[in-house]
Amino acid sequence: MGSGAAAADPPLVIEGIRKRFGENEVLGGVSLTLRRGELLAVLGGNGCGKSTLLRCAVRLLDPDAGSARLCGQDLAALRGRSLRMARREAAVVFQQIALVKQRSALENVCCGALAQMSLGRSLSTTAFPTEVRDRAAMALQRVGMLDKAWQRAGTLSGGQAQRVAIARAYCQQATVILADEPVSALDPRAAEEVMELLADLAHSDGLAVLAVLHQPELALRHADRVLGMRLGAFAFDKRPDEVAPEEIEALYVHLHEAA
Repeated sequence: MGSGAAAADPPLVIEGIRKRFGENEVLGGVSLTLRRGELLAVLGGNGCGKSTLLRCAVRLLDPDAGSARLCGQDLAALRGRSLRMARREAAVVFQQIALVKQRSALENVCCGALAQMSLGRSLSTTAFPTEVRDRAAMALQRVGMLDKAWQRAGTLSGGQAQRVAIARAYCQQATVILADEPVSALDPRAAEEVMELLADLAHSDGLAVLAVLHQPELALRHADRVLGMRLGAFAFDKRPDEVAPEEIEALYVHLHEAA
């Protein structure tokens, strides 16, 4: 999708990132590489640093130390417009599905291209260029939602709305998709379908997908790699068939102890 780096280069490389909030060190010098064509699932209990890792990866939060390279660009070295341009290579899908409920699914997906439009043109639905509307329709088709293109977003089910949010990210033409607990508010069937979609976007479209999850069973079924986090550090980074049940349990044992 994106063109910011050569196809052979890993689109996201994190090296030694640290992040502290007051006295609490949330990330303790973690490193990872996310490759094209793979879905990497990040597991761990509440407060272990999963979402902070995702936000530091694209400088939605500034890390205290370490670096994040997105499609070959060191985000720490960029400011202002240069940073905004570099971040186009990553699209973020959040747990809380932030669609404009009064606008259609198609109009919401068109917003994935807002960074490529002037502010004045982006404020009016009638100002979306034909090529953007066509791209949005293709994105909806890609996620199996083209038949809902003109349905108001507020009338969609949770699973349908999350698919529209993923279509919006796809319409951005990013290289990396970062999904922060994308299925936590969905019923089991919808969650399964969304994870299948994210895996297919990685495998069929060559995107690099990082998904923060609370559901180990979904990670083990759909991810190419599973990364376990505990207390701001990586406990393991393995293929799903290499992860032992006790390793999963160990990610959450401190939560049981605290309870």
